[in-house]
Amino acid sequence: MTQPILALHQIEKAFPGVKALDQAGLSVYPGRVMALMGENGAGKSTLMKVLTGIYTKDAGEITYQGKSADFKGPKDSQEAGISIIHQELNLIPELTIAENIFLGREKTNAFGRILWPQMYAEADKLLKRLNVRHSSKKLLGDLSLGEQQMVEIAKALSFDSKVIIMDEPTDALTDTETESLFSVIRELRSQGCGIVYISHRLKEIFEICDDVTVLRDGKFIGQKAVSALDEDQLIEMMVGRKLDEQYPRIDAAAGDVSLEVIGLTGSGVRDVSFQLHKGEILGVSGLMGAGRTELMKVIYGALPSEKGVINLEGKTINPVSPQDGLANGIAYISEDRKGDGLVLGLSVKENMSLCALNHLTQGWQIRHQDEKTAVEDFIRLFNIKTPSKDQIIGNLSGGNQQKVAIAKGLMTRPKVLILDEPTRGVDVGAKKEIYQLINQFKSEGMSIILVSSEMPEVLGMSDRILVMHEGRISGVFDAKDANQENLLACAVGKQYHGEAA
Repeated sequence: MTQPILALHQIEKAFPGVKALDQAGLSVYPGRVMALMGENGAGKSTLMKVLTGIYTKDAGEITYQGKSADFKGPKDSQEAGISIIHQELNLIPELTIAENIFLGREKTNAFGRILWPQMYAEADKLLKRLNVRHSSKKLLGDLSLGEQQMVEIAKALSFDSKVIIMDEPTDALTDTETESLFSVIRELRSQGCGIVYISHRLKEIFEICDDVTVLRDGKFIGQKAVSALDEDQLIEMMVGRKLDEQYPRIDAAAGDVSLEVIGLTGSGVRDVSFQLHKGEILGVSGLMGAGRTELMKVIYGALPSEKGVINLEGKTINPVSPQDGLANGIAYISEDRKGDGLVLGLSVKENMSLCALNHLTQGWQIRHQDEKTAVEDFIRLFNIKTPSKDQIIGNLSGGNQQKVAIAKGLMTRPKVLILDEPTRGVDVGAKKEIYQLINQFKSEGMSIILVSSEMPEVLGMSDRILVMHEGRISGVFDAKDANQENLLACAVGKQYHGEAA
């Protein structure tokens, strides 16, 4: 193997109450894709922030193109040829696609006037390379989350970088968008670019990566060729133990109908009817744009309905706001934890108890001891890695933020729990913890809707599965009758009439 284009040696970084990196390291080689793996909180994102100058390292050395490097910030590292595509999007919805791609480095003439035709032409070329079928003059805010992620990737490509770091780049992408990204990665690899690929999706690691580096609890565990590993060995390196069953679904007799939806129409949803029972996990599958999230938001009250009936435990409800949804006993955990789920400037405790304050107040006073006890119980139950309940949630890893978002919904004591992409950006160890908790709530009689883009997750955890296509239900399956082939067939529009919803 050639010399690394980028190497991080024995990097250390501490924050108040926690040592985030402890002798961590990484080597990136030209023309190769290095997977950076580890559980949530293992230090992957922190290591990348140290590399790009967002954080200052406490100890260790960074070498880039054979020379010692110490970047003062993201602009410094970008100018040197290192780009990072962050897990959380850093884009401005009110600007066009082109304006976002070239923000702060607009193309100008000698008098400082922006050369709009040239800028739009270059942006359009980048979008075409990623198979994004939009004009670069379109407002970013009009795009889906997956399309915005492709713009973030286009922005990184525009720097013509020698090293590109991709932090969970496919989290919000469809299968088609993911394949477009993989084509670009293969092209960059053939051009000698070094790529760091951070993902919790093991299938992607074996499909697109050449090597893998594993961190655990901020420490370097090892680096191996992907071809020398299988999934079980990689998981064992990440979590330090064997992970027996990936989807630990339990069988339990479903109870009475808790939620009944009849002819629901509005906000991208058309004539949807189904039932949900107590002690049942109802999976909802479908391609991006199929209307899964819109359906959940209409039921919860976050989006308006035009017609139809929602019955909860035999009583007709008409939620017109999230407050109505919560008051009726419906908790919705959003797929977009940053935009809809959490207040990143508040603490773990404040986020977790935010929607449950009516359960924690007496008169006008919050029962602070009860709040403290409830939050600490959920931190233990969910194994949330945080120095304390008072830690600002924006400082936690994405997976630990996701656990707080789920706990926030559960603190409202819901009758129906809607989980929209609950394990997005969550490592395999934490995924299993979340699945076991879902099973616990199921066994206690809670009604659960699980919306997921990962078919193995839907198949592995659900009792029944609804498939959506263009705002309608195109198929309903019992878990024992479902497989990836018939779910995908319904997802692209084929109707399945084997069972009534």
